[in-house]
Amino acid sequence: MTLQSHAGALPAGLIDVFADAPLTGNPLAVVEDADVLTEAQMRRIAGEFNQAETTFVMRSDRADRKLRSFTAAGAEVGGAGHNALGAWLWLAEEGRLGGLDTPRTFHQEIAGEVLPIVLKKIDGRIFGRMRQSRLNLFSPLDEPAALASALQLQAEDILVEPRPRVAGTGAAHLLVRVRDRTIVDRAKPSAEALLDVLASVGGEGCYIYAFDPASPDQAYARFFNPTVGLWEDAATGTAAGPLAAYLAREGLIGETIEIEQGTKMGRRSILRLRLVPDPELSGAGVVVMRGGLFI
Repeated sequence: MTLQSHAGALPAGLIDVFADAPLTGNPLAVVEDADVLTEAQMRRIAGEFNQAETTFVMRSDRADRKLRSFTAAGAEVGGAGHNALGAWLWLAEEGRLGGLDTPRTFHQEIAGEVLPIVLKKIDGRIFGRMRQSRLNLFSPLDEPAALASALQLQAEDILVEPRPRVAGTGAAHLLVRVRDRTIVDRAKPSAEALLDVLASVGGEGCYIYAFDPASPDQAYARFFNPTVGLWEDAATGTAAGPLAAYLAREGLIGETIEIEQGTKMGRRSILRLRLVPDPELSGAGVVVMRGGLFI
């Protein structure tokens, strides 16, 4: 890579997604005008930013924008989660999308799909509501012993209602309900063992959560994804969406739920889901760095 003039720099920066204040929520690196980059460059740039994910914003002949997202390890990830919502919040905060005093719908091309997102300015801040794909369920996990061992938990810590299973609304993750939030925080996965479990069930990451049917509008979760080199993530929309849809399918929640994630990491995030009937993920973000990428 060689340096270009300042005028040739690509707009880039960091935005904390699902955050109400700087240095909370889940950070995302965003690079605009990324059509000039090769895939190899995108992977290297994602490693340079060293965030959970870096999203590259490109032109699209199918939608308003095309997005590609990579982890710091260079793995490309799909699904409409914090990687997509954060990119649109960034574009809106940077004034790239025009006035948003009334709700406006945009369409994004991501991982071969075209999905809508609605943006609106409320009290000076931009909020997004982003639709995910329809729920796709895989076979349930019948024997939790290996999973419990991989999470360094006891077999009785894992509940079977609803049963642990891989589910996806854009990316497929293993959803695992445990007894309470203290168990969620106690989990210390072994990467090698968890990779074996995920490979056996066709899952990308593992979303462990606590849910009390007496409070059906709340859940508490953590996310691990050694498959793409992401140890723990502070806010995972591609796991929260299928969890909401799965709980609704089992008759455990109504149309809405808030999922708290990232607290154990010191990056408390609140992911708000509404089923319409497919999951709709909403939130705001805070831009914490603006600049130019010289390549």
